[in-house]
Amino acid sequence: MQTILPVGIASVGAFAPPDLMSNFDLEKIVDTSDEWIRTRSGISTRHIANAGTATSDIALPAARLAMERAEITPRELDLIVVATVTPDQPLPSTSCFLQYKLDAMNAVAFDVMAACTGFVYALNVASAMVSSRQYRNALVIGADTLSKVTDYTDRSTCVLLGDGAGAVVLKPTEEGHGFLSFYLRADGGGADVLYIPSGGSLRPTSADTVAAREHYIRMNGNEVFKFAVRVIEEAILAALERAGLTIADIDLIVPHQANIRIIESASKRLGIPSEKWVNNIRDFGNTSAASIPMAMNEAYQAGSIHKGDVIVIVGFGGGLTWGASVMRW
Repeated sequence: MQTILPVGIASVGAFAPPDLMSNFDLEKIVDTSDEWIRTRSGISTRHIANAGTATSDIALPAARLAMERAEITPRELDLIVVATVTPDQPLPSTSCFLQYKLDAMNAVAFDVMAACTGFVYALNVASAMVSSRQYRNALVIGADTLSKVTDYTDRSTCVLLGDGAGAVVLKPTEEGHGFLSFYLRADGGGADVLYIPSGGSLRPTSADTVAAREHYIRMNGNEVFKFAVRVIEEAILAALERAGLTIADIDLIVPHQANIRIIESASKRLGIPSEKWVNNIRDFGNTSAASIPMAMNEAYQAGSIHKGDVIVIVGFGGGLTWGASVMRW
């Protein structure tokens, strides 16, 4: 009988478009201020893809960096999973565009759409496929160009969102390391809290939907905040329990970067000091599925991740969806 392989993250990579939009830039186009944005979200600037740049274009350099660090070639990839809510096109998948650009023609490729929790969902799917020996080298990417679906007349959302991509390579690892648990949840009853009204089969694109600005993100900020603080605690505690660990065992938490106040509130509720929480929201804003791997890449480059560390990732977003994973690096 075949045993389940332990699977872990072999490398990380990230990329953000070079063009920046500061809070002062936003002051010129919407009724807001640098102070208002910083005190309520912790964000100072965000990276913005230009008009000709697609989500696969920013995923590409993140993927190449992760593959270079893992010392694998494109033809050695068996699996590519892209988590995104801003695909290049409705059809085909962004992962197929990326597969072609990478020349990774031996890799199976598909997308996962779970909003800001998408990277956690994609990790679970890909790690299960590697641990069951179907594939060996998997590339998992969270990438979003939220600026393409941001209404810059809506100050409640436009100040929060940015573009970016983060990638990891998954491989079999030594016993006792890698992913120790996953915890995923969804509640479709909260679909109207964070959504894009049109562009799907329910409300296909038309002149009327475009005129009504129904192809941009809409959000109930207060409800999202309350939801996020509650489910971060739930997901972390549940994932730790499944791994047979406690809060005291955590070395580092990499949360979805949505709002600094959400992270601070969760930190207080769980009694986990702020220095254990990775936070890069000031420079990138909310990049949806990209935020966790981008933050993980920063922590890796800063030397904050060491072999044997217990790391928790936790995400939450539209769907509603939420989830966490515990891993030993």
